Amino acid sequence: MPTCLAFAMALAQKRAKLEDCPDVSQEAKDKLAAAAAPPMRKIVFGTGDNQVQMGQETVMFRHEEKFHNPTILGVTVSDKLSGADLKKRIESINALQFERVGTKIGVTAIAVVNDSGSPESFAQAAAAVNDGSDLAPILVTQSPVAMAAALGKIKNKVPLLASAEPDTAEAMAKIAKENSCPLVVKAESIDALAELTEKIKAQGVEDIVLGLEASTLREQLFELSKMRALALKKVFRPLGYPTISFVSNGDGDTQAASAIGLICKYAGIVVVDTVEPYAFLPMLTTVMNIFTDPQKPVQVEPKVYPIGEPDENSPLMFTTNFSLTYYTLESDVEASRIPSYILVVDTEGTSVLTAYSGDKLNEKTVADAMAKYDVENLVKHRKLIIPGYVAVMSGKLEEATNWEIMVGPRECSMLPKYLQEVWN
Repeated sequence: MPTCLAFAMALAQKRAKLEDCPDVSQEAKDKLAAAAAPPMRKIVFGTGDNQVQMGQETVMFRHEEKFHNPTILGVTVSDKLSGADLKKRIESINALQFERVGTKIGVTAIAVVNDSGSPESFAQAAAAVNDGSDLAPILVTQSPVAMAAALGKIKNKVPLLASAEPDTAEAMAKIAKENSCPLVVKAESIDALAELTEKIKAQGVEDIVLGLEASTLREQLFELSKMRALALKKVFRPLGYPTISFVSNGDGDTQAASAIGLICKYAGIVVVDTVEPYAFLPMLTTVMNIFTDPQKPVQVEPKVYPIGEPDENSPLMFTTNFSLTYYTLESDVEASRIPSYILVVDTEGTSVLTAYSGDKLNEKTVADAMAKYDVENLVKHRKLIIPGYVAVMSGKLEEATNWEIMVGPRECSMLPKYLQEVWN
């Protein structure tokens, strides 16, 4: 760089790193690093493949950039359970795993709750979770004695400790610091929470999660939104941490509805009591939708996918590589029970109409994909079924490929009937 100012400008635009300057002092490095730190700290707990992280968010709304770390979903295990009941509960939580549009989604945390008030029961439940689950653990108790007892059984998995309150802050902070675990701080107001985080930080604990007590869901959503704005817009460091919310009231439907609201505004962790798969799947779907990068849609690999055991007489159709589009089509082709080939065209992860409108789906891209994946050696009939919504491109596509173009239905749900009646 010709001057210090030029370097400073490059640094501000993130085109240079502070360590590239040979003359900067350590004091300046510390000050600049603190000023340049993300407005929300990243918090990590759990170990290995089951380690989870949250925080490090930079925007209020996804369209401004993107959200970085998906909300962590956890389920409670009461330490009042024991024996076969405790084992069954842990197994039920572990089983909350699903697949959606080709992506595996599921519960990522398990919260041991000290409902009994007994340090011994809490420690035994923590030991059972340690042996029976690889999910990232959360230890939930107001007692420092119980926390220390349970932590001795599970600290190798780096649990999240919940929670430090004003009267237990010093003891909980000491436990968290000695065991290098992140700590939840809990208070009844935003002001009290900010004061408590500063107190905990002064004890040497940097990894903090915020837990705000609220009487209603409406109040909680309002306060979480206010905290997010203070952290990101005002860079108010005492609130620059991810949050945790517990949902325990009501049946599975009620908990799912509350959890979905909290996922959207703006809980970093949501812990529920229900283990009902029907209630849990909507929560996971919400997380997947909200935290998908709007600039990078979920995609499948462009290639030819055989559905069933197709042969040279089987139908061939194409779609785009937007995951939701492909998996919807795949499901309906399977429902037809007619073995088929699906050619997936690379449209940068956009849907059929979006790709066509943006000229990412046209006769050339389809013809190129057909040539690239050698579809003429898959079938002998030279017929290609195209989505009904892009029927307008059938003529040009026929000229570009010399294949007979068959216009499929507009709605994918009508495809089984189309294949059974029109194709056959």
